[in-house]
This record gives sequence, structure tokens and C-alpha cells, in this order.
Amino acid sequence: MTYQDTLNWMFSKLPMYQRQGKAAYKADLSNTLLLASHLNNPQDKIKCIHVAGTNGKGSTSHMIASILQESGLKVGLFTSPHLKDFRERIKINGVCVSEEFVIEFINRNKAFFESQSLSFFEMTTGMAFEYFSTQQVDIAVIEVGLGGRLDSTNLITPLVSVITNIGLDHTQFLGNTLEAIAYEKAGIIKPEVPVVIGEYMEKTKPVFLKIALENKSEIYFAQNLYGANFESDLKGSYQKHNIKTAVSTIQVLNSLGYRITDINIKNGLLNVVTNTDLKGRWQILQERPKIICDTAHNEDGLRHVMNQLQAEDYEDLYMVFGVVNDKDLDAIIKLLPKKAYYFFCKPNVPRGLDVHTLANQFLEKGYKGEVCESVEDALNKAKSKASINNVIYVGGSTFTVAEII
Repeated sequence: MTYQDTLNWMFSKLPMYQRQGKAAYKADLSNTLLLASHLNNPQDKIKCIHVAGTNGKGSTSHMIASILQESGLKVGLFTSPHLKDFRERIKINGVCVSEEFVIEFINRNKAFFESQSLSFFEMTTGMAFEYFSTQQVDIAVIEVGLGGRLDSTNLITPLVSVITNIGLDHTQFLGNTLEAIAYEKAGIIKPEVPVVIGEYMEKTKPVFLKIALENKSEIYFAQNLYGANFESDLKGSYQKHNIKTAVSTIQVLNSLGYRITDINIKNGLLNVVTNTDLKGRWQILQERPKIICDTAHNEDGLRHVMNQLQAEDYEDLYMVFGVVNDKDLDAIIKLLPKKAYYFFCKPNVPRGLDVHTLANQFLEKGYKGEVCESVEDALNKAKSKASINNVIYVGGSTFTVAEII
């Protein structure tokens, strides 16, 4: 098979949560354990950092990887979802896994995937573990896909566990209270493995403390430990929390015997995009008119991003907005600016919310805007209306952003 043939098979034959939603979600690790055994447990042959959280886990993972690269280490990075190319999910020192490895891995294991009805993410996790093992990385930063306790990545025993924050997202899987979601995220805490908590609330801190105590795991609260003394090339005021979490994680690694300097930390944070090729986090696509895109897609994430957007200097604001169909629109809409004109669109994935349904809910609440045929159509219409002193924001879903980068 060619690389494109391989991708076509992966996307058509294997359940994929990001595209299909709940039908592709499996609330146990049985398949992942079978796959790990089939692959001779590559996850046991690599040193890891495990990163969970409602928001910020992608940015934090990339920050940590960039800092580790600056210290001279060979660093694996496993994240999800991808924006343009599947291979973005699996990188070493910012370089994507090769097309040849993807093709060979799928061909070699295709019969097993089919016989065990493996999900897209289960298969991808196994691919990442095997790649990092065969390439003999010094350390791998592994981002949780969904939740933590029952996530396919939760086979590893990391050097450090990291939980960025807790918010209400994926409640149909993780629970509809902050305490329940914190419990699921805290499922990545392993016996006697230190854990860094990026942000906590009154309702979530006791959950983290209890599970850390049960596991005899030393716990560090990043928001209390380190000030925001470092800057990053990832813009957006909300990144200050991720910076503190990343720096705290590096300090814990140093306590375990690593020698990562403040210069490594400084350069790593200032070169996240260069070192890891991260996209879609408060990314400025052009100036005059200024076009900003961000992958924030839930209540907690959008609250931070909208605060940042309101701080921009503009005459008029245009919003290119599309979401997936499992979001709490009532919670999201109230966070978005009314003093703006919206170009409503549907991201081109099965989970994309019908554009008329989306528009009607906004218009009923007094927002102004129009229905567009696609994300591209929405952005083109926004560009045609915007003057050089205006701002265009593109967001609502990772998939909306992916179509315009």
C-alpha cells in the first residue's frame, strides 16, 4: 500500500473517536494490553513523561519536549489529534515519523488490528511506543488522548506524571462533576512516581491529594511553586499556566538526576514552534487584517482564549466558527463576544455539528451572522468583509482550525 492507501484504510476501517465520537470510545484497556503484548511491550523499553488534563496538555507536552531537546536529549513526542497529517502525532525532535514506518507498521499488524477490532487511537498508541523504542529515544513525552485512567496511553510507568488542569469536557465519558473528571485524570498517577498538578480548584485538590497519598507519590502544585519567570513563543495569556507546569516538571526531572539548565528552559520555551512544529495555539496567520486561530474547543479553554481576544485592538471583529456535535453550546455561546459578526461553518468530519443548528442557536440569542458552505467559504467571506484594522478569529474546534492552516 502507498502512504495514502494506508491512511485511507486507517480512517475507514478503524474506529476513531475524534471523527466519530462516542461510538469509537472504549472504556477499558483490554485491547491496548493485547496490542502491547503483541508488540512485545515497547512501552516498557522507553523512559516517559505522561501528560493529562482538560486543557493545555498539548501545549505543555510540546513545551516540555522543546526544553528537553534544548538540553541535548533525543525526545519522542506523542500527541493528538493531528491538524493536517497523521504523522504529526508521532515525532522525534520535531521530525514526524516517516511514511515508510507508518506503512510497514500497518501492513505488519493489519490482520491483528482487524481480528481484535482495535480503535484508531489504540493502534496509534502502539505505533508510537514501538517507534520510540526502535529509535531508542532518551525520553518520550506522552499526551493522554481522553481522560487518563482508562486511556490507551496509561500502560506506561513514567518518570513524572503531569495533570495540567480540570474542566468540564467529555462529560459523557468522564463524569459531569469536576471531582469525577479529576478522578479520571488522576488515574495516570502511578505508585511512587511524582506528579505535577498545573492548576487545581477547591473541588479537585482533595482528589489529587488522596490518590497521590494512596500511591505514595510526591505531589507538586505548579501554580504555587514557580512564578512566571519565563516567556514562550506560544502566545496567549493562558500559556502562563502551561509554562509554570512545564518548568515545574523539569524541576522534578532534575531532582531525579537530570541536568537541565535554566538556559535550556529559557531557549526551549522560546523555541517551541521551531523545535516541535506546534500549530494552532493562538497562531497569527496574517496581519492587516489580523487573522488569529486557536484550537480551544471547550468552556474552560474558550474562556481563556476569549479573554485574550478581547484584549486585541480592532475596529470590528469577525468570527469564523464551527464545532463538533457533542459540545455544550449553551455553555460555550455565553463566552463568545456578541459585538462581532459570525460566519458559521461545519468542520468536514462526521462529528461536525450541522451548520444550521449551530447558527440557529446563536441567532436565537441575539448574535449576528450567516451560514457558510464550508470552513474555507467562511474564511473567504470574512476576509472579503474585513478591513485592515479588523480582526478575524477562527476556532471552535481543532477540525475548524485544521482546515485553514
